[in-house]
Amino acid sequence: MATVQSGSGSMVRRILLGSQLRRLRETKGITREDAGYSIRASESKISRMELGRVSFKERDVADLLTLYGISDEAERDALLSLVREANIAGWWHGYGDVLPSWFQTYVGLEESASQIRTFEVHFVHGLLQTEDYTRQVYSLGHPGATGEEIGRRVDLRLERQKLLVSERAPDIVAVMDELAIRRRVAGPEVMRAQIEYLLEIGERPNVSIQVLPLEFEGYPAAGGRPFTMLRFPESDLADLVYVEQLTGAMYIDKRDEVDQYGKAMDSLCANSLSAQKTVDRLRNILRDL
Repeated sequence: MATVQSGSGSMVRRILLGSQLRRLRETKGITREDAGYSIRASESKISRMELGRVSFKERDVADLLTLYGISDEAERDALLSLVREANIAGWWHGYGDVLPSWFQTYVGLEESASQIRTFEVHFVHGLLQTEDYTRQVYSLGHPGATGEEIGRRVDLRLERQKLLVSERAPDIVAVMDELAIRRRVAGPEVMRAQIEYLLEIGERPNVSIQVLPLEFEGYPAAGGRPFTMLRFPESDLADLVYVEQLTGAMYIDKRDEVDQYGKAMDSLCANSLSAQKTVDRLRNILRDL
């Protein structure tokens, strides 16, 4: 059994449970097709369960444990308890009206991460935005949205931001292109407040902000696309890369691909301004406003 941290969210518990079920099945040499037949499901359903992409029924997991020869009551109880915990809806499900299903997955993973490393090109990173800046970004991105809908989206982001000041706050390393900070998505007052907030929150011990300066030529990351790397406290859960698209997202977990993103992130950090020089650059941008 993998050790699950007390602060872990339901998404991480679901992934860990799926991983345990896959290992038990493979140890017994049972195919996904046979496992699916035992719980009146398809092979693809077993695959989705093992990847943690669907919710679990306690009866199905109990039947699978019997099929896999798990008779020890303590082991069965531990796994079945994990089923119940994995099925608890996260707070973000209350925002289902404005939260795409593919992003719900990310929010659940973000909640459980111990480290977040991110590269932003177009805007200030969402976890570091002020309320007014966020409102303007959403208004630009959803021109047909009502004021109520925009307000719901802003509320969702503000709830996510509480993670950075919580007891289990992750370490965040945010590299942002200087253009993302200089881009006038709102009026001078909003932009001033946003930069002042970056200076303020950047003083927190778990927050590291670096600016990739305009004078740097090219991007170490392919195509200069934004991405986020998540690391988790659970040893059984590998690092993950999140790449957002217009109508969906990619979740990359293949070791060699994640390693490539890790090298790109290391290069971005190395070529960005140091923490103190980033503060100086932010103050210069503030004066320009």
